[in-house]
Amino acid sequence: MTDPIEEKIVHLIRDKVMANGAEFGSRDKEISISTRLAEVGLDSLDLTELLWELEEDFGISIELNTADAWSNLNSIGDLVEAVRALTIRENNGA
Repeated sequence: MTDPIEEKIVHLIRDKVMANGAEFGSRDKEISISTRLAEVGLDSLDLTELLWELEEDFGISIELNTADAWSNLNSIGDLVEAVRALTIRENNGA
C-alpha cells in the first residue's frame, strides 16, 4: 500500500532538486523518506516554496513558529510525519 503523503512530498522535493540541476534522484541516489534533507541541497528559498506548496496541497497551515521548529527535521521521513500530524490536526478541527 502506498502512502499518498509520502509520495507527494518525495515528488515535490525531487522536482525542486531537478529544477536546480542537481544530480540527486539519479540511479545512484534515489530520494526516499530516509534521505536527509541536508543531502538534497535545497536553499532557503526552495524550502520556503516547499512549505507553501505543502500548505496548498494538504490544506494545512504552517505557522511561523512551526516553520522554525521544522528546521530541526533531519530526513524527508521526518517531514512526512510532520505534515501527517498537521493534516490530522486540521481534519480534527484543532
